[in-house]
Amino acid sequence: MFERFGDLPLHVLVIHLTVVLLPVAALTLIAFAVVPKWRRILRWPALVLGVGALVCAFVAKESGEAFVNAVPTLSKAVELHSKRGDLLFWYCLIFAVVSVAAFLLLAGVRGDSATKIRPLELVTQAAVVVIAVLVIWQTVRTGDAGARAVWEGQLPAK
Repeated sequence: MFERFGDLPLHVLVIHLTVVLLPVAALTLIAFAVVPKWRRILRWPALVLGVGALVCAFVAKESGEAFVNAVPTLSKAVELHSKRGDLLFWYCLIFAVVSVAAFLLLAGVRGDSATKIRPLELVTQAAVVVIAVLVIWQTVRTGDAGARAVWEGQLPAK
């Protein structure tokens, strides 16, 4: 199911979406959490992108495993990439849970200066920022390991 899309390995197609969607989702959720004036506008996009990031990471992970199963000689070359991808999936799972929590807990909090910031809001904001930064960081690390596995030694020297 996760091996091919037409004549191409599905992983090759999905990773491009994942590399764009995960950082966009993370930055959107950070903006939603830390800028109360934007919450009304970003509430639904933050939720959809947060859950969509998990779906994307899952499909990327499964399609990558299917790709390696189809071409077993790749397993050694992509070992680091695979480990980082597994960790990225877990970060995305936590990210999706935090997205849902932020959607539920921060939606009613407006940007009124008269309103005091509640402790639960601060904890939610901190959780959003921490997991969003981890998702961006791990996306870059995973993508870098995958690119190095594919291209290292194949490009001409500078």
